[in-house]
Amino acid sequence: MPYRIGQLYMISKHSHEQSDRGEGVEVVQNEPYEDPNHGNGQLTEKRVYLNSKLPSWARAVVPKIFYVTEKAWNYYPYTITGMFFMSNIFLLLQCSFLPKFSIHIETKYEDNKGSNDSIFDKEAKDLEREVCFIDIASDEIPERYYKESEDPKYFKSQKTGRGQLKEGWRETHQPIMCSYKLVTVKFEVWGLQTRVEQFVHKVVRDILLIGHRQAFAWVDEWYDMTMDDVREYEKNMHEKTNIKVCNQHSSTVDEIESHAKARVC
Repeated sequence: MPYRIGQLYMISKHSHEQSDRGEGVEVVQNEPYEDPNHGNGQLTEKRVYLNSKLPSWARAVVPKIFYVTEKAWNYYPYTITGMFFMSNIFLLLQCSFLPKFSIHIETKYEDNKGSNDSIFDKEAKDLEREVCFIDIASDEIPERYYKESEDPKYFKSQKTGRGQLKEGWRETHQPIMCSYKLVTVKFEVWGLQTRVEQFVHKVVRDILLIGHRQAFAWVDEWYDMTMDDVREYEKNMHEKTNIKVCNQHSSTVDEIESHAKARVC
């Protein structure tokens, strides 16, 4: 439960910090959801606007008004996340954009240090897999995201006494748990498939690394929260973040909708 609260807190705060000048994360839907197999959970739908964050070769082949639609079904300790790449123009005209591009992430959590090598054997039995370990203390992150106050090697929690995470911390630190991710990327476009799939895997890895470093470094902010507290915080941050992201897009979307309706008529 503490990890779940910390994760929700981190995602909301990180999304708000990274949203500016019309880019970032717009929350479209966030509500309880019940699945016959997994039970009670939370369904979240987001639009991630990130055109300026793409490399130049990617910006050359995508529309300027571009976003990722992310849907997540959180049945903690099991979650499913799907990402679909869209542009406002193609979405409103009911045409697909890069229809063979998708990201699918399944997540499982266990109280160990990453020692379960068979956790996804059932889900990935027919897939080629590369196992990648992420160390939140030792692995390097992109320089633009680095903050000494969020570096687990130097941070020490006042409320829990956890930290500083020195070399070999996974062998000795308690309590400890592992977030296992099965990440599947498909981009079936000739000439770009390998380059795009490798790029997306790197981006996903960087996001997971940065997010979990922040969740650890922000522990004193969320450690005393209940689930009701963090849901209220999440709601408030989503509202503030949507305001930052959406205002710049509204006039453009209205113009595209009018154009789409005219074409349909």
